[in-house]
Amino acid sequence: RGSDELLSGSVLNSPNSNMSSMVVTANGNDNKKFKGDDKMDGAPSRVLHIRKLPGEVTETEVIALGLPFGKVTNILMLKGKNQAFLELATEEAAITMVNYYSAVTPHLRNQPIYIQYSNHKELKTDNALNQRAQAVLQAVTAVQATNAPISGTTVSESAVTPAQSPVLRIIIDNMYYPVTLDVLHQIFSKFGAVLKIITFTKNNQFQALLQFGDPVNAQQAKQALDGQNIYNACCTLRIDFSKLVNLNVKYNNDKSRDYTRPDLPSGDGQPTLDPAIAAAFAKETSLLAVPGALSPLAIPNAAAAAAAAAAGRVGMPGVAAGSHTVLLVSNLNEEMVTPQSLFTLFGVYGDVQRVKILYNKKDSALIQMADGNQSQLAMSHLNGQKMYGKIIRVTLSKHQSVQLPREGLDDQGLTKDFGNSPLHRFKKPGSKNFQNIFPPSATLHLSNIPPSVAEEDLRTLFANTGGTVKAFKFFQRDHKMALLQMSTVEEAIQALIDLHNYNLGESHHLRVSFSKSTI
Repeated sequence: RGSDELLSGSVLNSPNSNMSSMVVTANGNDNKKFKGDDKMDGAPSRVLHIRKLPGEVTETEVIALGLPFGKVTNILMLKGKNQAFLELATEEAAITMVNYYSAVTPHLRNQPIYIQYSNHKELKTDNALNQRAQAVLQAVTAVQATNAPISGTTVSESAVTPAQSPVLRIIIDNMYYPVTLDVLHQIFSKFGAVLKIITFTKNNQFQALLQFGDPVNAQQAKQALDGQNIYNACCTLRIDFSKLVNLNVKYNNDKSRDYTRPDLPSGDGQPTLDPAIAAAFAKETSLLAVPGALSPLAIPNAAAAAAAAAAGRVGMPGVAAGSHTVLLVSNLNEEMVTPQSLFTLFGVYGDVQRVKILYNKKDSALIQMADGNQSQLAMSHLNGQKMYGKIIRVTLSKHQSVQLPREGLDDQGLTKDFGNSPLHRFKKPGSKNFQNIFPPSATLHLSNIPPSVAEEDLRTLFANTGGTVKAFKFFQRDHKMALLQMSTVEEAIQALIDLHNYNLGESHHLRVSFSKSTI
């Protein structure tokens, strides 16, 4: 009998369709039910039987379920039955897909669906009857081959949507704080099941390839996250679709992870992930609130924390540091340091709210930043730098805030409240200053220079801070800005403390920050 009977033959009589596997026989015989009604998985086959599909679901959405695991070679939709058969190119791909979706329940249009092996080893469909599905399949396959958007095809309404790969290429700019594979997993899982991640460094930039279970999720993640900062003021995500449609991960370690294969070796002597933890990881969902700049990462849930611990890595201190806004700075030069000088230096990395030099220990100070990210940023950049000739130590304080002295109590000007300072660099959300945060460097970036001030004036001004000016260059297009190089980082720190906000006349206050350039 012709395979055109396949469609008419695929009728599920069993009311208990939940537990029975409806089978389409290739020669059009009546359906056979599984002998064991409650047996979810039969013998592996490259044909998968998908049940409980939402009524309005399209071929494209069903094909997208299989794409991350390998090439989809055929599809048969049973619209009236809310079921479908999906044929993959290899049995291995089908096994990976079933294993993955047994740990992570697949959803289409927010509805759980069920996937199991079919009794068939291949799908024979009548292409005339199954024309629409074949057209969609061809379109998707063409896209997979070229990764170019389809144009001019008159495929169904949403057949053109999977023109994107489920794999994203992520570049992280302004990476002043380490971004780990687990952090990426936490952020991107918000948009759907993350199957695989590979991280690497290319052109001195941290990059990652991240594969979703569904290209639609990749599209949503790209739309929501491209251009966002992981931490306030740094680690900006730049996201594109990759030309790859499937990642081949060989090892599970801190550089790469296949969440569908917890059994992979770690490859470099690291312990492999315990399968239970790996499964917990696959289910881990993110705690990030995405609108606006990404909020500082909250403490990940127990599953992620356990997974990070099992993988032999310590979570980044920043992950738990949402509330630590106060820094303890020690080994200060007590003869020279003032609340104002600490405000200016730490203000390069965040908006300093309060500074208290300790009355009984004047080589130490508490500095309260506007949020935990800023304190992390300041700590990672300034710990170990030289200020007034001494190497300063910066750590997170256990204090939640810096207390002001009681009314009428003279604390010799050791405590200062900068909450309403007009000099905060990061008050405006999305300010350009967020993109220009660099570690202390010998080269300084100067801006807001009035037209009447010449190179010689600025060289003299900076030499008077006690250092040597090695080089100077006005910006070609804009003489309001310049680069000026001192002979050491310590001299540049001193010059920034002394001259940021210096009045150059004509109501121009000089702005000084560290530069990543050299002259």
